[in-house]
Amino acid sequence: MNVHLIDGTYELFRHFFAVPPAADLNGQEIGAVRGVLHSVLSMVERGATHIGVATDHVVESFRNDLYHGYKTSEGVPPELLSQFPILEEALEAMGVVVWPMVYYEADDALASAAAQAALDDRVRQVIICTPDKDLSQCVVDTRVVQLDRRRDVLRDEAGVVAKFGVKPESIPDYLAVVGDSADGFPGVVGWGPKSASLALLQYLHLEGIPKDFRNWHPSIRSAQRLAESLFGSWSEALLFRTLATLRLDVPVFETVDELLWKGPRPSFEGYCNRMRSPELLSRAKLAAESKSARSMNPNEKCVLRARTCVGLSKRTDSLGKAIDESSCHRCQYSSYSDYPAGSI
Repeated sequence: MNVHLIDGTYELFRHFFAVPPAADLNGQEIGAVRGVLHSVLSMVERGATHIGVATDHVVESFRNDLYHGYKTSEGVPPELLSQFPILEEALEAMGVVVWPMVYYEADDALASAAAQAALDDRVRQVIICTPDKDLSQCVVDTRVVQLDRRRDVLRDEAGVVAKFGVKPESIPDYLAVVGDSADGFPGVVGWGPKSASLALLQYLHLEGIPKDFRNWHPSIRSAQRLAESLFGSWSEALLFRTLATLRLDVPVFETVDELLWKGPRPSFEGYCNRMRSPELLSRAKLAAESKSARSMNPNEKCVLRARTCVGLSKRTDSLGKAIDESSCHRCQYSSYSDYPAGSI
């Protein structure tokens, strides 16, 4: 099995600024929520079976107690913030496991879930669905990877090194000196991506960097200036690394079996009606039927009364693109000619 872990906060922000606004029957803005639901459902339709979504129920976290300049909800449109609880409830009604974070951040939940899922020998690959550079620290070889769904870019450990110039385990150190404007900490003066990657490629972590610049690797230019800046603000650098280091102890699940999508709950119909999106309900039900059919005995799939499988039909994804036109959405066969002898 593959485990898909989705950054719900990123998805909600992305859809808020990408799709037109829309109000539900009560006048509540739900355009971004509806977009995320369509997006997650499309993953199920394409074969995702075990899914977990992490959200920032509130933007502030324990990191705000560590550093006063850490990101807050200030400046975030209220029309966006108000959609977080709606998204969390709607996803749960759709049958998806959701981790709404209050003390921790969504990234911490994703990191914890990835680490725990990777321990299960049944899991072939853990796919963290977010372009957030913070999550690159969780990548392990080709087993735990990062997927930018918008750009369709899959990044394994070699991909992290290619992008940042450092290994995944050095990402917190890298962000500590380079800074992360999205999270609100500035990094170390004089350090940039190039100097950080050259230093950490050699020394892996900040503690491995020699205090005497004359002992630095010759590939690192301006060693004296960089050393003076780093060790002159050493406590700040360590604090920034703490902020950038994702927690692996967030309670997420006991076993990956809890992440198995089994179809929408009865309450999902109410959410779809409220959002004026009956197509979400029909798609979710159809996906559940398809999943159920695939788990049946091959000779029990699709009761055929003609030479065309009743499951064959043209479907579209959330963007209107045709998918699965030549395959049965209720079983694994591509056409009636592929069925076992005697089944048609």
